[in-house]
Amino acid sequence: MAMNIVAAIPEAARSKSQPCLGATAAGNALPFFATRTAVNARRFVTGLRAFREDEFGSGPESPSCAHIQAVNHLIEEARKRQMVEDARLAAVAGNISKAGDAGRALLLQLKERNQALASETEKIWEFYLNLFGQRTGPFRHWLRGIDRIALDCYQAVYLGLGKPRSIPSPVPFAYMEAGFGPATFRRGVKLSKLGQRQNPFPLVKVPFHRLVNPWSLGAVPHEVAHNLQNDLELWEVMPYRIKLAFQQHKLPEQNAEVWARWHKEAYADLAGVLLIGPAYVGSLMDVVGRSRQQTAAYSDEAVHPTPIIRVPLNIRLLERIGFGEDAQAFRRAWDMLYPASIWKLVPGWVRAKLPKQIDAALDAMCFTTFKEYGGRALADVVRFQPTHATLVREAATRLESGTDTGILPERFLIAAARIALIRKNVAPEIIHRNFYKTLGR
Repeated sequence: MAMNIVAAIPEAARSKSQPCLGATAAGNALPFFATRTAVNARRFVTGLRAFREDEFGSGPESPSCAHIQAVNHLIEEARKRQMVEDARLAAVAGNISKAGDAGRALLLQLKERNQALASETEKIWEFYLNLFGQRTGPFRHWLRGIDRIALDCYQAVYLGLGKPRSIPSPVPFAYMEAGFGPATFRRGVKLSKLGQRQNPFPLVKVPFHRLVNPWSLGAVPHEVAHNLQNDLELWEVMPYRIKLAFQQHKLPEQNAEVWARWHKEAYADLAGVLLIGPAYVGSLMDVVGRSRQQTAAYSDEAVHPTPIIRVPLNIRLLERIGFGEDAQAFRRAWDMLYPASIWKLVPGWVRAKLPKQIDAALDAMCFTTFKEYGGRALADVVRFQPTHATLVREAATRLESGTDTGILPERFLIAAARIALIRKNVAPEIIHRNFYKTLGR
C-alpha cells in the first residue's frame, strides 16, 4: 500500500512554517540567484591575479622577468575581456526584479557565457602555473640545462646572420611532460590550452625519459629549429624554395610537392645536424629506427619524411659539410638495419632518383641564400665543423671525470654525452650527473 508522504509528517511539524534561507520566503529567491551570479563573476575577475616575478624562485632556473611579464600580459588581456562581460551581467542582475521573461533569459545567457570565459581564463593561468611551478621542483636544474641549450642554438644562428635582425624575446622555455617524443609550441601560435590565444614565447616539451638520458637530447636542437624557422619568417617561403630547387634539378612536380609537405620536419632535422653535427644523426636513428615495416611506411599525409628516407637525407648533409667518414659509418649501419628489400615498401615514384631529390632538398634548405638570413645560406649561418668534433671529444673526457668543459657551447654537450656513453669508461649515471652539473655552472 502506498504511503501518503504528507500524512507521514508529524502534525506538530506540519503546523509550523520552516524558516526560508532567504529569510523572506520564495519571493527573494530570484533576486538572490541573480545577486549570487553577479557576485561570483565579479569576485573571479577581481581575484584573478598576475604572477609575481619572484613567485617561482629567484635562481637561474626560475622563469625570467620577461617570461613572467609576457604571461601576465596574456592574463591581463583575458581579465579585461572578462570585465566587459562581468559589467553586462551585473547590470542585468541588478534589474532582475523588474525584468520580464526576456530579461531573465538574458541573465541565464550572460551567466553561461561568463562562466565559459572564466573557464578559458583559468586554463591560461593554470597552464603557466604548472609550467612555472616545475622550476621549484626536483627537475628544475635539468630544465634549466635545456633552456641553456636552446638559448645557445638561438645565439649561434642569430650571431651568424649576414645582417642583424631584431632579437627575439622571451627566449625558449623548457618543461617536462609525459609522452614518447619531445615537442614544441612556437611563438605566436594559437593554442587550445590557451583558448586559441597566441603563445607568447617558444615552449620546448621534453619527456622525463629524455631528460634522464641526456645523450638522447638531440631532439632539443630539432625542436628549437622549428622555432628558429618561425622567428626567421621562413615558414611560408621554404616550400616555394623547395619546389624551385626541384624544377632546377628537373625532378617531377609530384615529388616536389612531397618534399614541400615535409619542409618543417626536414628543416628541423637539417638544422639539428648543422648545430650539433654527427651526434644529431645518431640521435635521429635512435628515434626513427623502429620495425622495418613501420620505418618504411609511406603516407600521403605525413609531415615527417618517411623514416627510411629521413636518415639518408641527414647522412648526405654530413657528407656535404665534411664528415664523410661518419656518414659512411651511419650509412652502413642503416643499410644493415633496412636492406634493399625493405625499400620496396616505399612507392616507386617516391624513391625514384632519390639521391637527386635529397640533393635538391639540401640545396633549397641549407645551401641557398635567403634574405631572411641576411643574404646567407643556412650552412653559412651555422655549421658544425671537424674542428668542433675535436673539442667535443675532449669535452666527453671531461664529462667522464667531472672536469669543467670550459667555453664549449652548451649544444655541443649533447654530442659529448653521446661519445662518453659509447666509450663506456664510466657509468651512464655519472655522465648524466656531470652533464647537468656542467650546464648548471
